[in-house]
Amino acid sequence: MLNPDGVYLGNYRCSLMGFDLNRHWQDPSPWAHPTLHAVKQLIVQMSQDPSVSLEFYIDVHSHSTMLNGFMYGNVFEDEERVHRQAVFPRLLCQNAPDFSFSNTSFNRDKVKAGTGRRFLGGLLDDTSYCYTLEVSFYGYMTSVGTAAVPYSEEIYMKLGKNVARTFLDYYKLNNLTKDYGPALMHCAEGISQVGKSKTVSSTCPVRESGDRKKEKDQIFSH
Repeated sequence: MLNPDGVYLGNYRCSLMGFDLNRHWQDPSPWAHPTLHAVKQLIVQMSQDPSVSLEFYIDVHSHSTMLNGFMYGNVFEDEERVHRQAVFPRLLCQNAPDFSFSNTSFNRDKVKAGTGRRFLGGLLDDTSYCYTLEVSFYGYMTSVGTAAVPYSEEIYMKLGKNVARTFLDYYKLNNLTKDYGPALMHCAEGISQVGKSKTVSSTCPVRESGDRKKEKDQIFSH
């Protein structure tokens, strides 16, 4: 919770001082944006610590216009990195009926330059993945043409549990992803990168938990 004073007043974007905190990651002030400043310093320290493997940054936001849960990711020139970045949201789509991969996008809009996802995506190395998980204020649709299901506190919490479950799948720490099965490996939708002139399709490599360092240097074939 990086905006405790704003949320206490009923805000969800602005802090008590009126700042949109998710636009000040590039140069946060310890006086005006103390929570951002502290978290940024912590992440920088972790990224420079050789004993720490900082692999995921996910900030969680509510969305006022779109339905479902979905993610924003970053744009990279390295196509293999693009494919690896799509693995987690694809796995989450398998676990959470209210998560939409078709609404998930990878972009580098100038107006988003000060967000945590954009700033840390440029700061951290290519073994780290930075996302924003957006979840609708209102509800979700499980298929085209169906009525939207309003979100409740219970359903929001279930999505959080499915995010945790997806980490277990990602690191192969349970029996949900023993094999590279077609349900997880072959996705009908391509990877859309807003701001680039190409759309690529990819299978979904799943990481081995026993040797993560070796896997980071491995290029997955289709």
